Amino acid sequence: MKVLCLWYATKDEITYIKAAMPAGTEVIAAEGEYLSRFDCTYSDVKHHVADADAIIALSVPEGALENAKKLKVFSWLHSGVDDLRLMGALSLFKQRGVKLTNIRGANAVAVAEQAMMFVLTLAKKTLLKHQKLLQRQKPFPLYADEYRSAMLHGRTIGIIGLGQIGSRIAKHAKGFDMHVLGVRRDSGKPVECVDSVHGIDELQSVLARSDYVVVAVPNTPETSQLLGNAEIGAMKPSAFLINISRGSVIREKPLYEALTSSRLRGYAADVWWHYGFGRAFPGASGSRLAVHQLPNVIGSEDQAANADGVLQRNIERGTQNLVEFATGKPLTREVSLELGY
Repeated sequence: MKVLCLWYATKDEITYIKAAMPAGTEVIAAEGEYLSRFDCTYSDVKHHVADADAIIALSVPEGALENAKKLKVFSWLHSGVDDLRLMGALSLFKQRGVKLTNIRGANAVAVAEQAMMFVLTLAKKTLLKHQKLLQRQKPFPLYADEYRSAMLHGRTIGIIGLGQIGSRIAKHAKGFDMHVLGVRRDSGKPVECVDSVHGIDELQSVLARSDYVVVAVPNTPETSQLLGNAEIGAMKPSAFLINISRGSVIREKPLYEALTSSRLRGYAADVWWHYGFGRAFPGASGSRLAVHQLPNVIGSEDQAANADGVLQRNIERGTQNLVEFATGKPLTREVSLELGY
């Protein structure tokens, strides 16, 4: 079996994968000059993709999958597969009978911690007060609305999506004595640390009751544009909205209008919008309305999983996927090519 690593893997990483796989497995990786070792070019792997039985990847250069004619399993070192869907990989895998796996849950701890960092930073006006410190200006007058922190204790947090990330956020929230509401597809299944679980048909009701809302749903066609005019309009003007899912889950214009008209207190995100309208309008990302520049917005750009131990855990889970396939075991983290998760 030939395994191709679609990144410039270190010797230690290659050795780890080879040691985990059945005897006789060949493990190779991209070699060449690079700006980031996690982005490989097609020219550095084109002589390997044609006869690779398995690919484990952090990124996919254009042309690689089309020419991987012997490919049987693809281990994606990310949780979401929307990038693969956009490049047509899911339909290609379905056509060729290729198994797709991901590493869902590997970065759950890091992303949940990032979500709580956003909650606290918004509530405590951390950036504003730090800037005041740098300017040696003590916030004045004391207890004024523009300087007073919000509290978590006794407040309600609504978590939209109760997978491994959302359920961990619930545990963190309980540490701050918060009342936790959750929204998920299967509302009849209780979740630890969630006071009540609601179906998607109750989304607006949960939003209306929440002081903080964290969006942690998977990115699928069903969740795209999940929060629009009606949903954002249902939220309290004093509420904070946090998105650690995907930018497309929230409609940009209603969010912008709410943030600039005092109908929403603040917003934080690690994820932003991607625009792609065909070849005439090339894809781009960010916020065309400059949401990220608003004074009541904080964020990062796809940095929640950039934390200690995450890369190693990603490679471990990605390798486990390949081991399961090679030994004929059920694929623990197989992705449905129909559902996209």
